[in-house]
Amino acid sequence: MERTTCCVVGGGPAGMVLGLLLARAGVEVTVLEKHGDFLRDFRGDTVHPSTLSLLDELGLAERFAALPQRHVHTIQLPIGPGRSLFTVGDIGALPVKYNYVAMVPQWDLLNLLADEAAREPSFRLRMNTEATSFLMERGRVAGVRYRTADGSTGELRANLTVACDGRGSLARHLPELGLREFPCPMDAWWFRVPRHEGDPRGLVGNVGDRFLTAMIDRGEYWQCAALIPKGTDAARRAAGLDRFMAEFAAAAPWLADRAHALRSWDEVKLLDVRLDRLRRWHRPGLLCIGDAAHAMSPVFGIGINLAVQDAVAAARILSGPLAAGGGGVGLREVREVQRRRWPTAAATQTLQRIAHARVIEPVLAGRTLLGDGSRPPGVVRVLNAAPWLKRAPAYFLAYGAQRERPPAAALR
Repeated sequence: MERTTCCVVGGGPAGMVLGLLLARAGVEVTVLEKHGDFLRDFRGDTVHPSTLSLLDELGLAERFAALPQRHVHTIQLPIGPGRSLFTVGDIGALPVKYNYVAMVPQWDLLNLLADEAAREPSFRLRMNTEATSFLMERGRVAGVRYRTADGSTGELRANLTVACDGRGSLARHLPELGLREFPCPMDAWWFRVPRHEGDPRGLVGNVGDRFLTAMIDRGEYWQCAALIPKGTDAARRAAGLDRFMAEFAAAAPWLADRAHALRSWDEVKLLDVRLDRLRRWHRPGLLCIGDAAHAMSPVFGIGINLAVQDAVAAARILSGPLAAGGGGVGLREVREVQRRRWPTAAATQTLQRIAHARVIEPVLAGRTLLGDGSRPPGVVRVLNAAPWLKRAPAYFLAYGAQRERPPAAALR
């Protein structure tokens, strides 16, 4: 019979951070990851200042800095005079050590966390191992059943199981957790276009005909997300790739020379955008964090930031009881994790819903919010009069609504 103190389902950022923190605190922890490696095309390759500060506290700043990366310092939108790009958030102006968002391939970050966690004798990472169902004993989750890539099956019993397996989590099939869904007006297309030396820098937004784009400076290329009206993927693809790229270039004239950068629709990936959260993140023997507990919209790009902070809070609250043998982890402890993190997740989703209703939905319906560009919008006039206000959206993007501290035993 296989047994561990804490079984972490999912080897994404939340799962690997939680596994590392618990192992450093002396907890026997096993992370199950269904893939054979981390080499996948992630969309969320952003490492925010809150996570950079965490890596520093864990003694990993130097190793992380050696990874290939690009630093984003500003948030720019086409709301200046004549629709010129205007900086609405300046992360570089924040008086903190890490005043940038690091753009790093997520597989590099996960490999770094996995390598560091492997130094701990109480840590196990099992790749090619997919959790298929929960083990139940007297109304309590007692671990998981799993299947490996070669078809073998088995059971792993645990004092506590933590679901970090995203919005497709096994836990979401448990009716008692009560999934609450919110309407989303958009889906997202993800693609890349070449970046030239004279292009803007940082995080750049553009407004087109019934779509919005967010473009992330990755050095040699732009990682682009185009928000389109929900359910219109097939119809817009049928209209032709050339038409879309022409509309894209019209929204960002400085990209006109790359109107034919995409050769086929195969280079454009669809993301079915969802916004939801569980009413309960726990039941006896089980805790959900990250996207498993609250799937975020891509608005503000802080889903990974929230998931990592969930993991830090969970490690701080649970490491003591788990290190004592796990018998002390009951409903009170897992409830405390939800009580700590629920307000931040709910507040962030509320802001995303406001952005959906006030900005994204009108633009996707063809109602521009920026006028004809003949005079600066009010927000530009306010920010020009008080430039320090640019720090507010920058701080929110960098740190979210609440910062978490790791358990002291995990620090190096």
